[in-house]
Amino acid sequence: MSYNSEESESTPLLRGHRVSVQTRGLDCRRIMVQVGKLARKHISNACNREAWKTRFPITKWILKYRVNDLTSDFIAGLTVAMTVIPQGLAYSTLAGLPPQYGLYSAFMGCFIYTFLGTSKDITLGPTAIMSLMTATFAMSPIKDDATYAIVLCLMTGVVQLVMGLLNLGILVNFISHPVINAFTSAAAITIAFGQVKGILGLKNIPRDFLEMVYETFKHIPETNVWDLTMGLSSLVLLILMKKLRTIEWKDDPGTTPSRCVKVARYILWLVGTSANAIVVISASGIVAILLSYDVDKLSITGHIKSGLPPVKVPAFSVSDGNTTISTKEIFSGIGAGFIIVPLLGLVELIAIAKAFSRRNNYKIYPSQELIAIGIANIVSSFFSSYPVTGSFSRTAVNSQSGVRTPASGIVTGAIILLALQVLTPLFKYIPKSALAAVIISAVIQMVDYEIPRTLWRVKKLDLIPLIITFISSLAVGIEYGIIIGVGISLIMLLYPMARPKIKTVPTDANNILVLKINHGLNFPAVDYILEEMEHLSEKDGRYQSVVLDCSHISEIDYSSIQCIKEMIVEFARRESKIVFACITEKVFQYIKYAEINDLVVSATIKDGCRILQDELKKELQNGELPHTLGEATVIVDISSRL
Repeated sequence: MSYNSEESESTPLLRGHRVSVQTRGLDCRRIMVQVGKLARKHISNACNREAWKTRFPITKWILKYRVNDLTSDFIAGLTVAMTVIPQGLAYSTLAGLPPQYGLYSAFMGCFIYTFLGTSKDITLGPTAIMSLMTATFAMSPIKDDATYAIVLCLMTGVVQLVMGLLNLGILVNFISHPVINAFTSAAAITIAFGQVKGILGLKNIPRDFLEMVYETFKHIPETNVWDLTMGLSSLVLLILMKKLRTIEWKDDPGTTPSRCVKVARYILWLVGTSANAIVVISASGIVAILLSYDVDKLSITGHIKSGLPPVKVPAFSVSDGNTTISTKEIFSGIGAGFIIVPLLGLVELIAIAKAFSRRNNYKIYPSQELIAIGIANIVSSFFSSYPVTGSFSRTAVNSQSGVRTPASGIVTGAIILLALQVLTPLFKYIPKSALAAVIISAVIQMVDYEIPRTLWRVKKLDLIPLIITFISSLAVGIEYGIIIGVGISLIMLLYPMARPKIKTVPTDANNILVLKINHGLNFPAVDYILEEMEHLSEKDGRYQSVVLDCSHISEIDYSSIQCIKEMIVEFARRESKIVFACITEKVFQYIKYAEINDLVVSATIKDGCRILQDELKKELQNGELPHTLGEATVIVDISSRL
């Protein structure tokens, strides 16, 4: 520990004197003044112009908006709407709700994000993960009832909004990438296999993955050939058509494609982008033709409630005949969903926003994104929505369509409202197998096949949370799989703190052991460090004196102070000594105020060894100072206060 030379001359502590350390009283008046200044600073920061611009990002681009921006945003919004309408209808069935709820959930988030979002590419709405989570945590015991899902949407928004206002987006960083990848892959497999029953035309298949797999294979003989043909045809067409939007045209250097070629390429890209809408419309047309000839062989969506959703405050109870489900029962039924769903929505949104902000070279603000999605979920719940978040597939479509600003969301939302008002009578012809194909084609790309190989090459230990999360998500349910995965990640993160490596440092001093702790001195490691030091300091049945290198200890807590006290007492009992060397200024201040008896601190390892060689223990017992004490060496003996 290095000190200023002038300070060393003027401070008795640094010249090796015994000092009396007393706990300093706190000046309450001064604290109140500081609190007042801090409060005024935060209020001032919250009320200035830049703060309002941060809270309402639309103010940063609306004044620069031009006709070219409007054209690009209109095309992007229209393209996204053609994607979200069939996806919304499909995802609502995945959530265990009637099809119209997918569209109820698709428009309000687009409007809200236009005003509050910081990413030009993000589009909010129903997603496969949120739909599966809704089915997992918010399935009402009453058929076709959305009360649980709407309550979950409201509370998800409240949690996300509070997290955003408190800048708690950092919590996402505690969920490691292997856990997120494993969870996403397991969820994608669960969702995709759950749609196999739709492709095969099977009914009454359970939702739990293992039981679902067993029952699906068991009922394969009951397959509806018409549904199978429609489903497989739709799936193949979707896969092939979506490849059209990713074609990389290789033109000869120095040549420019003609206008006709550019138009043809754009049409192909548009067909690939609108694959979901084209397949669903075509399949619905086939069903309508078959029904006109009295051929009723395909499983279809059936009647869908037409018109816009009712605007009302979410209900916290629901009645079914003579039975009423109370607020307490609804909250108890959702349970852990109030925590897991907001966090997953946050993870999905921030991951997408960061990916596209890096790709398109702009900056996003995670806390503001949390506020945007929180308010979007709160407001959406008044329009009968279930929880929404950012959609990767639709965000990719939005970006590839040349979107300029978040205003494209207004176009998307308006078209969805138009579809609800005008087109819902036609949705009844949509075959369930075609919707199942839409979901499978959307989620299959979420499975990350490369990450196990990458982790094997980079860090094999990270395969542990990946494998455990993946298996547990499939075996016991994805709601428990993510919790188990986060738990494993936290254990692996905290393990080095609880079991720090204690290294023996070579020294020329005889019968003196120099040890170095490489991960700090934190309360989970206290007992382990004491045991290891006892083991390492024992030699031929006797205990060596120890110089402990504390240069890696940057923080200290109450348990650490107790550990230091126990070390001193334990070494004294063995008739040996311990010196704490290289303590940082900050840590030393904490130790000084802790009033630790017989504490010996040295600035360097060399000074610590010198103290022990001069038989510090005997000289302290006689009330004398060691004659070889250096200027930067400190002895604190609280037992004899001045």
